[in-house]
Amino acid sequence: MFSFEVVAKAKDSSARAGVLQTPHGRVETPVFMPVGTLATVKSLTPEDLLGAGVQILLGNTYHLYLRPGCEVIDLFSGIHGFMNWSRPVLTDSGGFQLFSLARLSKIIPEGVTFQSHIDGSKHFITPEKAIDIQKHLGSDIAMCLDHCIGYPAEKRDVGAAMELTSAWAGQCKQAWQTGNQASGALFGIIQGGMFTDLRQASIDALVQMDFNGYAVGGLGVGEPREIKMEIADFTLSRLPRQAPRYAMGIGSPEELVQLVALGADMFDCVLPTRNARNGQMFSDSGAINISNSRFKKDTGPIDPGCGCYVCQNFSRAYLRHLFQAKELLAYRLNTLHNIFYFTGLMKRARRAILQNEFEAFRKEFFNRKKDTVPS
Repeated sequence: MFSFEVVAKAKDSSARAGVLQTPHGRVETPVFMPVGTLATVKSLTPEDLLGAGVQILLGNTYHLYLRPGCEVIDLFSGIHGFMNWSRPVLTDSGGFQLFSLARLSKIIPEGVTFQSHIDGSKHFITPEKAIDIQKHLGSDIAMCLDHCIGYPAEKRDVGAAMELTSAWAGQCKQAWQTGNQASGALFGIIQGGMFTDLRQASIDALVQMDFNGYAVGGLGVGEPREIKMEIADFTLSRLPRQAPRYAMGIGSPEELVQLVALGADMFDCVLPTRNARNGQMFSDSGAINISNSRFKKDTGPIDPGCGCYVCQNFSRAYLRHLFQAKELLAYRLNTLHNIFYFTGLMKRARRAILQNEFEAFRKEFFNRKKDTVPS
């Protein structure tokens, strides 16, 4: 019930357009996946998401395991029924959360012991348990448990984390194929930090296990953007061409366009939702901080060229008023615009690839950034 096909390739870069077939429908790539950590994209309804062109959501295994828990999700036969979302869902394994909450966790060869950030209760997640939780969630795409490590880090520590990630990937694959086998897909996660030889070793190990798709993990953990893109390029160019490639947790509009050019197919990031709650709106001309006093009497929309509900109906002056007054509607409208923008950016990139005009699209996109709307 899962397949991936590349339907077009750019002539001047590694950009490609593809189609994912999942148990809950078709996904056209390149695609941006909004982050729905707790079975919700903050402030938006499923109808809002569909209206914004969202094809697939990301859910968080770690958080959903702790709250509401598998026993509640089971009452709805999975996350789709629980949140009333009929389209595909990708669930991450929780590896990044265990990295970001390192003071509450301890990694051993068998898995990760950690304290809940909610109530302090103790838990132990093995690779097999990470898969079992995702089977309860009914993920269309599940992720292997991985060991993410920050930047900078000693090579020996990065190497040990990479080797553990590879070992866990094998255990996840076996768990995925046994017992109550899932109907979706399982992706392996490439680690190795900023060391190309370790990245290659990770690629070699995981490709040999033959996953449905591969994710570039361990980026966006404090490294400079130049190094991030160098490692992404190295890794993406060595992954199987017939499998989807997922760049995890990287998400500024500029990075998305660059990564599409490098051959990435799937993306997620909290940037559009988190920044919306802080009053930052995205457009091709640059980010707009809606709290700025220059917008107090601005009767124009956030982005005159945007077709989203927000830009078609509300002014910058009104959005600034809502945000300054801390009205709940501010967070909803800001988020709706940003999600529309991010999903739309990937749709425009796909259309350019299909029309064999991606390089022109990419150049125009970055040229417009020179004329950034003052913030």
